[in-house]
Parts: sequence; structure tokens; C-alpha cells
Amino acid sequence: MKKEADIAARGLRAFARAAMAGAALALASQDLLAAPSSQPIAAPFASPVAAPPPPAPVAAKLAAPPADCGVTPDGFSAWLQGFKQQAEIDGLPPAVIDSALSDVAYDPDVIAHDRRQGSFGQDFDKFVAKRVTAYRVRKGRQMLVAYAEPLEKIEKRFGVPGPVLVAIWGLESEFGAGVGNYPTFNALATLAYDCRRADQFREELVDALKLVARGDMQPEEMHGAWAGEIGQTQFMPSTYLKYATSADGGVIADLVGNAEDALASTANFLKNKGWKRGQGFHEGEPNFAALLEWNAAPVYAKTIAFFADRLAESDAQ
Repeated sequence: MKKEADIAARGLRAFARAAMAGAALALASQDLLAAPSSQPIAAPFASPVAAPPPPAPVAAKLAAPPADCGVTPDGFSAWLQGFKQQAEIDGLPPAVIDSALSDVAYDPDVIAHDRRQGSFGQDFDKFVAKRVTAYRVRKGRQMLVAYAEPLEKIEKRFGVPGPVLVAIWGLESEFGAGVGNYPTFNALATLAYDCRRADQFREELVDALKLVARGDMQPEEMHGAWAGEIGQTQFMPSTYLKYATSADGGVIADLVGNAEDALASTANFLKNKGWKRGQGFHEGEPNFAALLEWNAAPVYAKTIAFFADRLAESDAQ
């Protein structure tokens, strides 16, 4: 009996130790599960996060193109630079552009003249009284005598009588004494930039460059009236290119220093504008239209005709 009792006691103690070990293991497992994890737990089936787009490139700030025209001097330099570039693109020699335009400046006096034009709207009697003075009539008659031979040749060639040509000569430049002191390229560039008649004077500025390229004049020699007219009878550059001719028919003409060339070129212009040899030139007569081509103001054309009559009176006396 004692042996059987010892065996039963040892079995109970073994069972108790096993039960205690199982309880300890269970407690250890609970502690492990309750402890915070140091590793992140990925969410199941999480969508990938898209990377942020790269920043948009910053566009370079471009300088504004120069204005096509202006009403103040502020934009003139930028406009002139653009004009030079376009002139070169259009085929004008860079050396000509540089020599003619490198020192060009905006001239406010040119603009002032342009804005105060009003004399062509005057009454004819007032207009002619200021321009056909006793001095001019006397001086004009002297010029008819002094240039009698070249004027006769010019009339044979073009059909325009001497008194008409000398009248224009006297009205335009006091018979060559007052061709003007405005630098031609300053005047033309200022008016080409000014918005009032920009297109018209831009063409004249290009034609002035063509005169230099053709060899007619050097830029420093080109000066005249405030609106860009050149020579003793005041040709615009476009007119100079088309109608300038020497008195003897040569190719090279000097309208600034040679009065005979200036007179011949004026006759050439009038002939090309429809002058009819031997016809009258007063208002209502065939050649008055050609005088209007010279100057579109009727009061000026009528003054040319009146002045020519006064000059011719000496021949009848």
C-alpha cells in the first residue's frame, strides 16, 4: 500500500509542475502579444503614393518688342534699333546703316514744326504776299538772266519754261541760299518714329539710306528742311531717287551744290507728272495738275503760277 501511495504522490507532483509550466507559458505569450512592435505594419493592399510632380520651369522674362511708333521720345532708341535690324534684313548694307544712323537722335523741334503747319490753309492773297516779295521777284529775274543758257536747254529737254522752274527755286530755298540745316537722318528718323505719319516717313528713311548706298551723298552731307527735304528745290529722298538728273543728262546729279542739276531735276519731275509742253499752268489749265503734284496744296500751286508770271514780265518789257 505504501508503495502504491508513493507512486500516486509522485504523479500528483508531476501533474502540478506541468500545470504550472503551462500557465507560465500562457502568461509569457500574452505579454509578448501585448508588447508594442518597433516595426511598422503595412496596410494590406495599400495604393502606392504618387511622387509629387516636378516644379514647372520658370519662363525667361523676354523684353517687350519695341513699339511700332511713339508719341514721346522715351521709346525712340529701342525703335531705332529695331529699324536698323529690319533695314539689314531688307538688304541694305550694314556699313551704310551704321554710317547713317549710328548718331541719329530724336529731334523735338522737328515734331514742333510738324504740329504747327497751317499756312497752306491761308487765303491766297495773304499767302502770296508773304512769299512773292519784291526782293524775290527782283532776284528771280536776275537768276533768269544768269542761268539763261542752261534753262533754255532744260526747256528743250523737258518742256518746262524757265520762269516756272525759277519760281519753284525761289519759293523752296531762296534760290539755293536756304536749303536748310536740319540733319536729314535725324529729321526722317524722328518723323518715322512719330505715330502721325510713321509709314510715310519710314519709307523716306529707307530711301535716304538707298541714296547713300547708291553713292549720291554721304550722310554728313545730307541736311535740309525739317521734314527731310534735300537740295535747292527740296526733294524728298523718294523723289531724289526717281527724278534726280544732271543738267547735261548724266547719271550723277548734285541737287545740293549744283543749281543747274536741281533745276533740271525739277523739270524732270514735272514732265513725269504730266507736264505738257507749251500749255498753260494756271488753275483750270492743263499743267496746273502737274504743279499740284509738286505740292498738293492749291494755294501753293497757284503761288508758283503767279510768281512765274511776275518773273516773265521782264521779258515783255
